[in-house]
This record gives sequence, structure tokens and C-alpha cells, in this order.
Amino acid sequence: MNKGLFNVLCASKLKIIFIFLLAVISVLTSLLGPYFVGAAVNCMDPILNPIIDYDGMYRYLALIAVSYTVNALSLWLLNVISNKTAYGICENLRTKMFEKLKRLPLSFYDSVSRGNTLARFTADADALANGLIQCFSVLISGVITIIGAVIIMLKIDLFMAAVVILSAPLAYFVARFVTLKTKSYFKAQVEIVGDLNGYSEEIISNQKMLNSFSYYDTAYRNYSRQNAKLLKAGINAQFFSSLANPSTRLVNNITYAVVGLLGCFAILGGSSSVTVGVLSSFLIYANIFSKPFNEITGVITNFQEALACSDRIFALLEAEEMPDETVLKNAPEAFKGNVEFRNISFSYMPEKPLIKDFNLKVSAGMRCAIVGGTGAGKTTLVNLLMRFYDVNSGDILIDGESIYTMTQDSLRQNFGMVLQDSVLFEGTIAKNIAYGRPDATFDMIKNAAKQSGAHSFIRRLEKGYDTLISEGAKNLSEGQKQLLAITRVMLCNPEILILDEATSSVDTITEMHIQRTFDKITANKTSFIIAHRLSTIRDADLILVMENGNVVESGTHDTLLTRNGVYSKLYSSQFDNIEIV
Repeated sequence: MNKGLFNVLCASKLKIIFIFLLAVISVLTSLLGPYFVGAAVNCMDPILNPIIDYDGMYRYLALIAVSYTVNALSLWLLNVISNKTAYGICENLRTKMFEKLKRLPLSFYDSVSRGNTLARFTADADALANGLIQCFSVLISGVITIIGAVIIMLKIDLFMAAVVILSAPLAYFVARFVTLKTKSYFKAQVEIVGDLNGYSEEIISNQKMLNSFSYYDTAYRNYSRQNAKLLKAGINAQFFSSLANPSTRLVNNITYAVVGLLGCFAILGGSSSVTVGVLSSFLIYANIFSKPFNEITGVITNFQEALACSDRIFALLEAEEMPDETVLKNAPEAFKGNVEFRNISFSYMPEKPLIKDFNLKVSAGMRCAIVGGTGAGKTTLVNLLMRFYDVNSGDILIDGESIYTMTQDSLRQNFGMVLQDSVLFEGTIAKNIAYGRPDATFDMIKNAAKQSGAHSFIRRLEKGYDTLISEGAKNLSEGQKQLLAITRVMLCNPEILILDEATSSVDTITEMHIQRTFDKITANKTSFIIAHRLSTIRDADLILVMENGNVVESGTHDTLLTRNGVYSKLYSSQFDNIEIV
């Protein structure tokens, strides 16, 4: 059991103590029952009582009824509280995992797939809950039962008790062998399930791309290969775990038969301590003693899977978080917009440097365009400015103040960002537009839509701004989704704008309209425009041409064309069909 799970159980110690008390009550009442059964049998034994003691028999029968009724009630309460406690713990863990997502750096999501992360919230949490229920209801009561049965059997007959007790180590070693064998298989199983979920989520959410490249057969083979690995791991885990219960039952059944024979020989030999009633009680106690071993080995499968899943859950909960921001101050409510990159060095992976000793100053109100080939570092600059990633060295300043002295939330409230891939959520169009400003009125939402040009298509929809967006916004075109994303930023009216291929999914006429709108909203505001269509940045105040994380050229559109450098070649390739060598 990992330390995290132990701490969670300690936090629920009062409930666990109550579960323990209920387990004690259920065990005591189950142990009293056989004693009363033996006493009732002795009341009818003609050797001990030539005249049947009906009064004593009825009294013991009544005690049997009371003990088993209390036993049933305590077991019911034990199961109810065990379930509530286990599912309460998992609910708490799910909440903690969801809260943890906000504190994780983006680098975590670079290395862990979405499906793998989702599996920890669903399959892993459910398996942990099931394992905890088995632990509370079976393990605790089982241990108490074993101890109580041993004490009573020793009082009844030492020799027969020794036979039963000596069989326990054999059952234990059988169970231990199975446990050690299954642990690695169950760990491998849950890991493969996480990977398979991640691959399935990726394939299902990208069906258009899958079909357009006729990739289905390849995806099917990849899926089948992973599914076969899961099948192999699952069969190995289930095979070895399935050996536990029948193996321990075999040991216990042999013990039960031996004790029965020994008791019969003792009675026939005229033993004064072993009677028919005593033997009846002892055989029941021997069965009670062995039953927890069978039950415990029977839940080894669930418990091993639960431990493996808890490791995955706490790997997420204990993952490295972003730095604590409690000592940082809030950013100003409005920036002037002076941005400086000072001696910046950064790499996504230590072995692959991307940006080295980068310097840049952008004055307030400037429109700064960033161009370059794929992997040149254009989007990386934006990621650093928004603090999606932190620099390895150097500093980024806004209005002369380091962004690392400000909380990330307050910093980002001053930015408006439109990505190439627009992201919309389930809900109405109006709510999606107001995503960054929930207090916006309908008139404000409508005016922003008119500015972006989205109003014309929204009003043609059957329910207008109340139209529901489906999962993945599949009921909207790419251009419509992009217009809504742009409208969302316009509504927030931030001081600094970041446009990452913001018009890549719209037609030429809409692009021209949006460009005129951008000219209005970027007036007197600092804006960073990442573009591949160089026609959209001809009026930029500053154009940066990047290669391998460094600025190789900078200047205005006209200035860069006269230099006949990298920018001139990029521009010519788009308008004159000149091949870049």
C-alpha cells in the first residue's frame, strides 16, 4: 500500500473504527451461534441426558435466533457503511484529481495521453472503490473471525485445534504465492488499459482524419495489437488469481475431514471432553476459521487491482506541480503593453535546445507579426509569454515588471488569445462567447458578434444565440467555430492580443472583414500575430522572421522585401509560386 492511500485511510479513521466495531459484533455473534448449537445438541444427547432437556433446548434455540439476527443486522450495517466509506474516499480522490489538473504544468499533458488521464478518474477510481469495500467488509472481519475461532477451538480441544491451526500456514503460503504472481500482471493490466483508452479516445475523436487518409486498417491493427497485450495480461492475472480460492479450499476441506475423523474416534474411544455436541460445534468453528482464508484469497484479485490503480491515481496526485503563487502579486488590471524578452533560453526537452539567448522589445500599441517555418519557435514565444511554459533562463517583462512576479491567472486576464484550432464547449452559443466573461449581458455578446462577423450566421440558426453546441462543436463548420472563438476574445477586450493563425479557417471575404475588425480592436494595443498567410501581416509595425528559435530578420513588410532575404523568399513562394531552396 502506497503512502498516499495510507494517509487517505487515516483521514477516514473514525469511520474505519466504526466499521471495525461492527465487524467485531458480527464476528462475536457468529461465534456464539455454534456454541449454542452444540449446547442444544447436548440437551438431546441420550448419553448425557437420559431425559431430553426441552427447556434447555428451547432456551438455546432462542439464543441462536437472537445471535444470528444481531449478526445479520451488523453485517448489513457493515456493508452499508463500508460502501459509503469506500465510495466517499473515491469521490474525494476524484475531486482532488480534478483540482490537481489546474496545478499541473502543460508538460505533464505532453507526456500523458488524455485517455490515460481519464482512465484514472473512471476505471481506476471504480476499481479502488471495489477493492476498499472488499478490504473493509472481508479483510477486517476475516482477521477478527480467525482470532476468535482460534481462541474458542483451543478451549474446546487442544489436539483438534492444533490440526486446524497448522493447516493455516499452508493456506497462507498458497495465497502468498498467488499474490506475488498476480501483482505484476494486474499492474501491467491497468497500465495497458490506460494506454488503450488513450488510443481509443484519439481514434474516435478524429474519425474524419482517419477516413480521409484511409488509416482505419492501420488503426485497427494498432488497436488489435494493444488489445491482444491486454488480453494476455488479463488472462495471466485471472489465471493465477483463480488458483487462490480453490487451492485454499482444498487445504481447508482436507483439514475439515481430518478433524471430523479425529473427533469421531475420540467419541468412540470414550473421551470425556469430546461429545457429539462439542464435535458439532468444533466442526462449525473449523469451518468458520477456514472461511475467512477462502474469502480473503477470493478477493485477492480485486485487492491487487485496487492497489495497482491506487498507484496510478496517486502518481497523478503526487505529480510535480507548478510553483506556489501565494507569495506573488496580482498583475495590474490593465497593462500598457510594453513587452520585453530578455536573454531567454528555453527547450521542451533538455537534450534538444530550441531558443538560446533570445532578446526582443515590443513597444505598447505595436502590431508584431511572427513568421517562419514549422518548428521555428513562433508559438513557443507565445507559450512563454502566457506562461504556459516557464523559461529555462532569462526573463520576460511587461511594462518593466517580470511576469514571474505575478500570478498566472491575473497575468492571463490581460491577454486575449485566438488559436488556429478553436475550442468550444457544450452549451449555447451565447455561453461560449461569454466563456471568458460570464457577467456579460446579451447586448454585449451580440455587439461582439457583430464586430467579428459571427452575428450574420448566428441569426440564421433556428435558435440564434440559444443554439446548443454539440460535443466537439460538430454541428458547426470550422469557419463558424473560428468566428465564435474570435468573438469570445473581442468580448473580453484584453490589452494584449495573441492571434495564432486566427483566420486560417475562414473564407477570403470573412477574412477581410475580420482583418478590418482586428485593425480596430488592435489600435493602440500590443498584439502578436503568428501567421503563415503573409498577406494578413503586411501592415504590421514589426515583422519577426524566426528560424531554429532565433530571429534572423526583423523589420516592416516593405523593408524586409527589399533585403531579398528569408522573408522575401517566403512572400514570393506564396504569391509567385517560387520554390524555396
